[in-house]
Amino acid sequence: MWTDLVANITDWMDEHNTFVWTLSIVSALTFIASLMLVPFLITRVRADYFVTDEPSAMAFATKHPVWRGLFLVAKNLLGIILLLGGILMLALPGQGLLTILIGISLLNFPGKRELELWIIRRPAIYRTINWIRIRRGGEPLQLPEATE
Repeated sequence: MWTDLVANITDWMDEHNTFVWTLSIVSALTFIASLMLVPFLITRVRADYFVTDEPSAMAFATKHPVWRGLFLVAKNLLGIILLLGGILMLALPGQGLLTILIGISLLNFPGKRELELWIIRRPAIYRTINWIRIRRGGEPLQLPEATE
């Protein structure tokens, strides 16, 4: 039974050689990009991001509405790309959960704050993010008191 399964998978991979190589290259590039991009983005978040209700000071907020609209579209597009990449990284090499968190933080949707807090309160994620922040010379993230 197992030998048949292995033989079928091997045959499929031989038949779809280009797809397998493309997926391998994309996986390797995604892994390398996540190793560089995720720590950079994690350190860019203000330490009090989760405890303040005031929105971040956005340089584009006072600009022309067209520029602000383009910025919001680009920010949400990057958020979608990171979210999808993070989901893929749950099965492929990379920092999947951290990439998902960064992607969600870039998106605009109702209930975003609650979802971010739910994710960041996972002990392993919180410890990892603060480890990265401190290692790169930043302050640990502050979390609001949990209200049950």
